[in-house]
Amino acid sequence: MEQYQVTGNEYVSLPTIREKDGAVEGISFLYMGLKGMIEMKGKDAFLRPFFQADGEEAELLPVWHREHFWIPVFTSEKDGICFRCTYLPPIGERGFGMRLEADNKTSCAREIRIGVKGSWDETLHTVNESIPLTEGKHVKRSGWNHMFVFQQVPGIPMMAFAPIVGDDQPFSRVDQGAEWEQDGFDYRIFKSLRLNQGESMKLDIFFGIGYEEVAAATSAKEMLRQGFDTLWGRTASWLEEREKRVSDGRIEILLNTNLFFAFFYASGRTVDTEELCMMTSRSPRYYVSAAYWDRDSLLWAFPAILETDPAYARELLLSVFHLQGRRFGVHSRYIDGTVLEPGFELDELCAPVIALERYLEKTKDTGLLMHPEIQAALESILQKMEARKHPSEALYSTFLQPTDDMHRYPYLTYDNVLVWRTLHALSRWMKRPELAVQAEEVRKAVRKHCIFENEGRRIFAWSVDLNGHWDIYDEPPGSLHLLPFYGFCPLEDPVLQATLSLIRDERYELSFAGHAIAEIGCKHAPHPWILSICNSLLSGHGETAVRHLRAAKMDNGIACESVDEDTGICTTGSAFATCAGFLAFAMLHSGIQAS
Repeated sequence: MEQYQVTGNEYVSLPTIREKDGAVEGISFLYMGLKGMIEMKGKDAFLRPFFQADGEEAELLPVWHREHFWIPVFTSEKDGICFRCTYLPPIGERGFGMRLEADNKTSCAREIRIGVKGSWDETLHTVNESIPLTEGKHVKRSGWNHMFVFQQVPGIPMMAFAPIVGDDQPFSRVDQGAEWEQDGFDYRIFKSLRLNQGESMKLDIFFGIGYEEVAAATSAKEMLRQGFDTLWGRTASWLEEREKRVSDGRIEILLNTNLFFAFFYASGRTVDTEELCMMTSRSPRYYVSAAYWDRDSLLWAFPAILETDPAYARELLLSVFHLQGRRFGVHSRYIDGTVLEPGFELDELCAPVIALERYLEKTKDTGLLMHPEIQAALESILQKMEARKHPSEALYSTFLQPTDDMHRYPYLTYDNVLVWRTLHALSRWMKRPELAVQAEEVRKAVRKHCIFENEGRRIFAWSVDLNGHWDIYDEPPGSLHLLPFYGFCPLEDPVLQATLSLIRDERYELSFAGHAIAEIGCKHAPHPWILSICNSLLSGHGETAVRHLRAAKMDNGIACESVDEDTGICTTGSAFATCAGFLAFAMLHSGIQAS
């Protein structure tokens, strides 16, 4: 299985940096006008670093590490020449940079060339599925960057990509004397020097993206003029201010890598409109990438982003209520808020309220509630919720479960706990005490209708139909483990403990008890889920959760949907950015201090 390094900023993602040779298979960015994500890919690699010694190209054997848990750096040594490559996604910039370095550690002079090469072979539009965009590919030499610019112009400008290595302005301090070659959509950018013993060289290259040629080229030029070291310092400081510290080095790496992956891959700014938006994942490797789910974004990713940057989280909330508020509760949507997959989900209808409540608890920024779009959306949520209420009982139905699969019975215990929590919050904000009374009725109804006896012990059912039917089941995306986390009952509640004991027992076919990673799976993906590790961290099973986390290789250390119960290797859902957020949040919320 191919292993990847990842990085990115608000505007651009590098989701497929191959570990084996350092090549970037493609880059991606969000595009509001096309409701999703654009990928630029090469035949083998869109961008590949290389170095030559005395005319012979060396095979790269990268040794990787991440600066500040997010900036990938590799070194590769061949015959006394040490090559180093850094991928830098500067905060706030519309593009990324690379620094290539070579050191001559031999005892004689060597002719050294360092650079990158690659090709633009295809453009893909991605929302869950990828569709080739075949019309309007152009390449031209441009005076804006004194190099070449790749453009997609299918009748009107759509996007552009431009590298730069030098500036023609007087007194420029950044001209490095690099060379470049371009043949159609293939290119090379390189620098050649004779290095004596102990000498070194470097080449900084910046790549800009934009709506058209000028935007892309000047984005690259702006980064060039600021300089790699300045951008490095600013980005490193930004990351360092947000890094989280725990006592165990392995856990600290997992925590921060997933925290930054969630921040930059579960949210981002569009290239064409610069709007901030949220999505499942900006990586095309995730099987439902570049689309929006209320649950995934607001229950899983948002808490981690809030812990990372409250001001950014505030802007995200405003954006979500603006773009998505009209359709809260619908299965999935495009990033502009229009419906992608229809179908009602009760947990998704509650998610915006729970995210807003979490934000207010952390920041005390109650003025946000006065925003007209938020007020209108909260009223709409209440109306939609009331439409799902049983005619005589205080339970609320859903059409789809938290896995997005069809329910067996329409009244889910977990979903109604979220309704209870939502009604309490709305009662406070709207100053409507009758909603608090209604919430109490939901609590009583759950206790009355969603608890049954099994093998002499009272347990919470997964779902009921209010006609005597119920089932024993659990789903990591909306687990009964989380009832105490949402404040519905104490962790010591005997009914809850009997429930968790049952679904964690080896007799329950989806518990994976007795395996290296003894976490819960479900029919949607019948292997242990990383979300189950999150749920365990939040429900009193922290010690075993940490053990399972250590054993879970996941997607090269980044959260995925499920893993093999024995090897810990990703089985489904690579590059699952919103899950990465919930994993980071659960590690922080549980007070993890692993030894």
